[in-house]
Amino acid sequence: MTDTTLQAAPTVRDETPVRTPMREMWRQFRAHKGGVAGLAVFIFIVLAVYVGPYIHTVAPNAINIRDKNQGPSFAHPFGTDNLGKDMLAQVLAGGRISLAVGFAAMLLALFLGTLVGVLSGYFRRADGPLMRLTDLFLALPLLPLLLVILMLFRDTLRSAFGPETGIFILIVFVIGITSWMHTARIVRGDVLAVKSQEFIVAAKSSGMREHRIIIRHILPNVLSSIMVSATLGIAAAIITESALSFLGLGFPSDFPTWGRLLYDGANFLQLTPSRVLWPGLAISLTVLSVNYMGDAIRDALDPRTLKR
Repeated sequence: MTDTTLQAAPTVRDETPVRTPMREMWRQFRAHKGGVAGLAVFIFIVLAVYVGPYIHTVAPNAINIRDKNQGPSFAHPFGTDNLGKDMLAQVLAGGRISLAVGFAAMLLALFLGTLVGVLSGYFRRADGPLMRLTDLFLALPLLPLLLVILMLFRDTLRSAFGPETGIFILIVFVIGITSWMHTARIVRGDVLAVKSQEFIVAAKSSGMREHRIIIRHILPNVLSSIMVSATLGIAAAIITESALSFLGLGFPSDFPTWGRLLYDGANFLQLTPSRVLWPGLAISLTVLSVNYMGDAIRDALDPRTLKR
């Protein structure tokens, strides 16, 4: 008898991509049309304010009295102000400062809110004092408090770090310490729900230290709330900075932000209304796009949608 060799049938590989949590979150995010549109607009604004000055090379503080109070033209697409400064260059420069303030203040508020929320939710003894501190900050009139802090420490920080850096540090600090309370309450509620789960009890029973439980088990499970608070915190910080600059208490006049441009252009509203149109439109589009992104991230991280 001749030996017959049996050949194994070729295995068919499954071409279906692995459904990881990140893939699922991105799929849910893409299903939110408003979030995708907001992401596209926000990326466009970020690229415009950081790449735009290399294309539109006019200096934002260059004065040309002959071209003052002009409307939109080829040389000045957004027109000029009463000193002949190019409005497009000022909007781009102001956008870099406003976005930097928004991100820096958001990070500070997120750090404080997450710290207070985790400590309050995980440690029972710290819950009462920290929540009463949160209630105290929520009860304070924020705008008068902001004005008082700015008036008290503005000159000190200016002399210590310079007029621009000192005001930047002061505004970021003021916005950050007055906008962490909502994040703290949200994170505290999530921590209270997570710490009663079986895997936390098992980690405690195994002798794992408290700080390792918080870092390895608590924080990853409340990350979704932190990310949503981050997106909304950027929008809130930009609006607050714009309000302070519009009141004349923000950056100096030769250091433009979107709020400062609104403040400077308010007196010329009837003569050149475009002076307040462009920075106001930039603020509105940025805040709106960030809010839509926050809604999409919240829906994408919702466990009920991830199970579909």
